[in-house]
Amino acid sequence: AISDLTTIDLFVNGLTGSVPMSFGNLWNLRDIYVDGNQLSGNLEFLAALSNCSNLNTIGMSYNRFEGSLLPCVGNLSTLIEIFVADNNRITGSIPSTLAKLTNLLMLSLRGNQLSGMIPTQITSMNNLQELNLSNNTLSGTIPVEITGLTSLVKLNLANNQLVSPIPSTIGSLNQLQVVVLSQNSLSSTIPISLWHLQKLIELDLSQNSLSGSLPADVGKLTAITKMDLSRNQLSGDIPFSFGELQMMIYMNLSSNLLQGSIPDSVGKLLSIEELDLSSNVLSGVIPKSLANLTYLANLNLSFNRLEGQIPEGGVFSNITVKSLMGNKALCGLPSQGIESCQSKTHSRSIQRLLKFILPAVVAFFILAFCLCMLVRRKMNKPGKMPLPSDADLLNYQLISYHELVRATRNFSDDNLLGSGSFGKVFKGQLDDESIVTIKVLNMQQEVASKSFDTECRVLRMAHHRNLVRIVSTCSNLDFKALVLEYMPNGSLDNWLYSNDGLHLSFIQRLSVMLDVAMAMEYLHHHHFEVVLHFDLKPSNILLDNDMVAHVADFGISKLLFGDDNSITLTSMPGTVGYMAPELGSTGKASRRSDVYSYGIVLLEVFTRKKPTDPMFVNELTFRQWISQAFPYELSNVADCSLQQDGHTGGTEDSSKLSEDSIILNICLASIIELGLLCSRDAPDDRVPMNEVVIKLNKIKSNYYSLWKQWSSPGEIS
Repeated sequence: AISDLTTIDLFVNGLTGSVPMSFGNLWNLRDIYVDGNQLSGNLEFLAALSNCSNLNTIGMSYNRFEGSLLPCVGNLSTLIEIFVADNNRITGSIPSTLAKLTNLLMLSLRGNQLSGMIPTQITSMNNLQELNLSNNTLSGTIPVEITGLTSLVKLNLANNQLVSPIPSTIGSLNQLQVVVLSQNSLSSTIPISLWHLQKLIELDLSQNSLSGSLPADVGKLTAITKMDLSRNQLSGDIPFSFGELQMMIYMNLSSNLLQGSIPDSVGKLLSIEELDLSSNVLSGVIPKSLANLTYLANLNLSFNRLEGQIPEGGVFSNITVKSLMGNKALCGLPSQGIESCQSKTHSRSIQRLLKFILPAVVAFFILAFCLCMLVRRKMNKPGKMPLPSDADLLNYQLISYHELVRATRNFSDDNLLGSGSFGKVFKGQLDDESIVTIKVLNMQQEVASKSFDTECRVLRMAHHRNLVRIVSTCSNLDFKALVLEYMPNGSLDNWLYSNDGLHLSFIQRLSVMLDVAMAMEYLHHHHFEVVLHFDLKPSNILLDNDMVAHVADFGISKLLFGDDNSITLTSMPGTVGYMAPELGSTGKASRRSDVYSYGIVLLEVFTRKKPTDPMFVNELTFRQWISQAFPYELSNVADCSLQQDGHTGGTEDSSKLSEDSIILNICLASIIELGLLCSRDAPDDRVPMNEVVIKLNKIKSNYYSLWKQWSSPGEIS
């Protein structure tokens, strides 16, 4: 009979809905597994399961259960040993009645929205072997009564809001093998008793505010394989006793205040595979013994005060500049741009000579520079912007890699704005508290360095309110980043296609596209050298706090020199759907290639349809779809939300709504016509950007003029 059922195993079945209360009638039920589904609803079914007196295991992770854990959870079978409810939407505090489940071996509630303090009552569960409350919003302190968990093997309280010191009583839990307390606000020193847990295999205290020095007692953790103490405020020397940690595989002490030299004893870490000592104040030479560690594959010593010869062999055979940068006195790795120690010594000997020669050389170059500027200024064409001087380039102060690490919280995913083939884009706060966008190039891509140089050149020399402004750069052999002004309203693409309720009115779209047109007009007709963007699309159009548009991403742009009107490309730049057809057929690019991209974007903005939409297959293209509807059936292709904009403050007068539609349709027809003109197949048939600006200004003027004629006083916004 079904009443004799002992196990329900519905693990990963795509189930929806709630757990039936009737499960509580299965008196012989021992194990229930509903993990990995899409089950929802509150947790009242747990009260029903209290009737199952033989219940041993509850597995309900990775669902959508919500609401609080009710005190009645303490009425579950006293035989229950495993209760796992990870990654749901459980809120409220942890009920103290859980302490009644005296035979519980494993309690895991990670990845929910639990708040409040950890109840001291649960520290009396002396059979508990694993406690995982990580990734919640728990506050308060770690209870000193934790000594009651005498059987505890694994403790994970990471990523909460816990404060105050780690209780010294933790050292009495001599069965502990895993302690993870990272990403909290724990302070004070690490208790000495923690270093006496001889069965400890994993210790993660990273991203807290722990201070003090590391004692020699660290060497007593002879079973440990992973230790992460990074991003704290630890100071003092690295203890020599670290060499006794023979089982260590991963050790991270980065981003602290550790000083002194790296002890030779680290060469005894025979099992170590990854060692990170970066961003401290370590000095002296790099121990040669590190080169003898057979399994060491990843070593990071960057941003310290290390000096002298870089060892040879072992991990140093494949080490990169990124792992050593920020140590100005290191030498001996010419292959990575770090000069040989011999040449470094030689360079000191010629410094005195430079004191006499350098002033004369500088004076010569200043004179040559002035003469060059006079000649170049005369060569500039009438109507062009004056050629920027090299002094302009010096106004951009380089920002250190270390400051960018701080600004982005070590390039955290929480700061990630987006990513692409050339790299990742982060939001960051510099040391002067200014908010910026940081574009980090992917140096694994061969074209990344060229992209960086191109974008630097264009943005440093271009000055226009509708271009993204460059703030600074960070560049070395192994790392390149652009620091750009931050655009709080994100990209045009996000406004068009986001599900966050974002909406652009008709006039906002028109204003944005006028801003873009003025930026492109500047690049094509008023910059001292013609700039071809080659990748104009909604994701490269950014909006500032006032919804003013700024054109961004000049990584694949090209310059036209002198009287050249076109260039021949060896590869096809840009994005499918926005590239002009001649780039694929002849490879010849000109200003009109950008005009084509602009025309496609203009059509996309007012139809809210991507040119790469799956509907455009076979013979039907995005442009043809719109062209077939022009001019009498534009309502079939225009973004339907435009008709809801209105300009009349929400009036329901049908005649006024009719006038709204007429005005919108008149102006929309003009915009679509312009978009079709810009995106014609033949480059010579497209209108140049200076004419586009004139036409858009006229459309915008007509829009307001029509409203003024047809609206009653006070209704124009």
